[in-house]
Amino acid sequence: MSYDNKVRQLCADFGDWWNKGFCVPQMTADLYPYNTMFSPIQVNRTVLKNRVVMAPMGNISMCDETGRPDQRMLKYFEERAKGGVGLITTGLVPVSYHIDKSLIENGDLTYFPRIDRSRTVFAPWRDLAAMCHAHGSKIFIQLTPGLGRVGNPQCLTNRMEVPRSASFNPNWYMKDVPCLPLSDLSLKKIIKRIGQGAADAKACNLDGVYLHGHEGYLLEQMTNPAFNRRKFGRYADVEAFGIDMIKEIRRRVGPDFPIMYRIDMSLALNATYGERMDTTAPLNKFKNERTCEQTLVYMRHLVEAGVDLFDVDLGCYDNWWLPHPPASMPSGCYLDISEMAKKYFADNKILSNKGLAVPIVAVGKLGYPDLAEQALRDKKCDMVMLGRPLLADAEWCNKAYAGKVADIRPCIGCQEACLNEFVEGGHPQCAVNPRTAFENEYSAEIPLAETKKHVAVVGAGPAGVVAAEVLLKRGHKVALFEKTAIGGSLVPGAQAKIKYEIANYLAYLRHTVETMQKNENFTLRLGVTADVETLKKEGFDSIVIATGTKQNRPPVDGINNQNVLFAVDVLNDPTLVGDAQDIVVIGGGVVGAETAYALRYEHGRNVKVVEMDKYICNHACTANRGHLIHYLEAGGVELLNCTTLTSVNNGTVTVKQNIHKNVPDPYLTWSPILPENVENPMDMFHKLGEEYVTRELKADVVVLATGVSSLDDMYYECVKQHAAPEIFNIGDSFKSARVFEAVRSAYRKARTI
Repeated sequence: MSYDNKVRQLCADFGDWWNKGFCVPQMTADLYPYNTMFSPIQVNRTVLKNRVVMAPMGNISMCDETGRPDQRMLKYFEERAKGGVGLITTGLVPVSYHIDKSLIENGDLTYFPRIDRSRTVFAPWRDLAAMCHAHGSKIFIQLTPGLGRVGNPQCLTNRMEVPRSASFNPNWYMKDVPCLPLSDLSLKKIIKRIGQGAADAKACNLDGVYLHGHEGYLLEQMTNPAFNRRKFGRYADVEAFGIDMIKEIRRRVGPDFPIMYRIDMSLALNATYGERMDTTAPLNKFKNERTCEQTLVYMRHLVEAGVDLFDVDLGCYDNWWLPHPPASMPSGCYLDISEMAKKYFADNKILSNKGLAVPIVAVGKLGYPDLAEQALRDKKCDMVMLGRPLLADAEWCNKAYAGKVADIRPCIGCQEACLNEFVEGGHPQCAVNPRTAFENEYSAEIPLAETKKHVAVVGAGPAGVVAAEVLLKRGHKVALFEKTAIGGSLVPGAQAKIKYEIANYLAYLRHTVETMQKNENFTLRLGVTADVETLKKEGFDSIVIATGTKQNRPPVDGINNQNVLFAVDVLNDPTLVGDAQDIVVIGGGVVGAETAYALRYEHGRNVKVVEMDKYICNHACTANRGHLIHYLEAGGVELLNCTTLTSVNNGTVTVKQNIHKNVPDPYLTWSPILPENVENPMDMFHKLGEEYVTRELKADVVVLATGVSSLDDMYYECVKQHAAPEIFNIGDSFKSARVFEAVRSAYRKARTI
C-alpha cells in the first residue's frame, strides 16, 4: 500500500476504529517494568534520561502582556520536570511580530510568551531552564515563524491590518477575510529572527530549539503546496523556507545544539474530504497538498541542513481533529505514521550531521504505559510524546516507572480545559487535574485544616469524589453519600465505544474511593439516599452538596409517550430501543451527537438529529465536534440544525425546519464556530432569514438529549432547615456544566473547608 493510500485508509478507519484493529487501552501494567521507555537516548550531543517527551501545548496567557513568562508558566513546567519527563517542549513562541499581523493585540500586547522582545524576557527563560535541569529534565523551546492564515483575523477588524500567509489564502476563522502573501524580504527577516531566537534560547541555557512546522501554521503554509502557490522568487520552492531556517539556526547556535522539527506526514485534506475538495470553498484551494513521499524527501533534506529529531502526525486546522485527536479518536492513532518515517530513514540510511540515527517521536493519545512501551518495543518509534496525559497527571512518568499505573489520573480527551479554554479567552488548564496551571497557587500537598470537622458529601460524581478526597487529606472525617453508583452522570457517559477514556476516568474515580476506604476517617454510604432529616440528625459540621442534574423534557405534544427515552438511559442500556430502526435524537449538543454516533456505529440504526441552534455541538471544542460531525455524515446520519420539535406522534415526529439559504451547513467542519463575543463583520452578507417548512420524520423511538438542569433542591432545603453550620453547593448541582467545572469548583472549595 502506498504512503498516501495508507493515510486514506487511516482516515476511513477513524469512524468505527474499534472494528479496525485499534485497541481500547486501560491503565494496566502488563508490560511493567517499562525498561524501553525509561532507557536513555542521545540527540546530537544531548542525552535524554528517558524516551518520554512532553508535547508542545500553547502557553497562552501564561505570561504578562509584554510576553514575559510568569510564575504560572514556570511552575507548570517544573511540575512536569519533577514528574519525571525526559524532554519538555514549550508551547509555540512566535518571532514574527509586526510581520505576521495576527500576533499583536491592541496596545501592542500579546498573549504568547516571547523570547524575542528584549533582554527583559530572558530571566524567566533562564529560571525555567534551571528548574527543569534541577529535576533531570531537558527543555526545548518551540519557535514558530508565525500563524499566517490560522492567526486571529481581528487584526483587520481592530487595527485595519490585513493578515499574512504564503499566498492569497482565506483566513481560517473568517473565510471572507483574505491573507496577503508575505514578500521574500519579509520571509528573510523572519528567518533571521528565528536564528536570533535560537541563539537567545541557547544563551538562556535551554537545551534545544523546536520548530513548529505542522498543522497549517505559517511554516507549514510556506512548505506545503496546498498553501504555497507562489510562482516567483526564492520561496516559490516549497522546501526553501524551512531549509533556509534550519541553516540559519545552525549558523547561529553551532553544530552541537539540538534542533527538533514538528511535521505532519500529510495534511490529509484529500483523504478527509474526498470529492468535496473539488466543489467546496475554500477547500478547493488546498487540493494540491504535499504527498507523504514529498514529506519524507523534505525531511531528508531537513536532516542534511541540520535537524536532529522529528515528531510526525497528520492534519491541519481544516480537519482539526487529526492534529488534536479528541476523546472519540483511537489511542495510538498515528503509530503507523511514525513507523512510516522511521522505516524510510532506516531504509535510506539517513543519519544526522553527528552520524547518529535520527529519532522519530510518535504522537497521538499514547497516555497508557503499556501502549507507549509496546510502541517502543515494536520499533514503531524511538520516543513517545505525551501532551494532555501530562496535564491530567504531572506524575505520569514517576508513577509508570514505579509500577503505580492504577494511580495515574487519565486524560478524558475532552479538550475543554487544555484547548477550548484558551480559545474562549482563558489559559490552558485540565478538566481532571485542578492544579494544572495553578501550581504556583496550590501546593501539591493538601494543607491540614486547623479545625477538624465531620463533613457529609452528598453525591459521588466527579465533584463529590474530588471534594471527599481533598477533605480527607485536610484531616476531616468524611461521609460520602451516593444513592446509585460512583461516577454519577459519567456512568452512562462511559458506555459508548468512543467514550472509553471516560470509562478509564470512571475506573480511576472508583480506585480513588477504594483508596479512601482504607482511611478510618472515611465512610462510603453507597446505595443510601441522603435526606435533610438524616443529615441534620447526624450532626455534621459541614455539608457539601454535589447532587448533579436532572434531565429536561421539552413541553410538546406526545413528549411523554412510551417511545420517548432519555439519551442517558439509552447510553446506559441500549436495549431500551428494542428493535427500533428509525430513531430521532432531539438535541444536537455533545450528548445528542455522541448518542447518535453510538446508535449508528455500534447498533446499526437509522438516525436523525434535530437541533434548534444554528450549530451542532455548539461550544464544544472544535476538534471534538469536528470528529463527531464528520463521521456522523460518513455514517449517513442526517443532522437538522435550525430545527424545532413540535410534536411526537405515533411512529413519527413533526419538526419545523428553517431552510433559509444562510442556514449553516450542519456538516461544516473545515471552519470553526467563532466565540460569541467575537463579531464577524462579514456576517452582514450572510444574515440568517426565516423560511420554515414542516417535516414528518419516521421515529420508532425518540431520544431526548435536550439538556439538564441543576438538581439543587436538596441544597436549598438543607439551608432552609439549618441542617449544618456550613452548607456548600458544588459541581453540576450549582451550575450544570462539564467535568472541568465540576472538578475545579470541588477542589477549590474543599481546600478551604
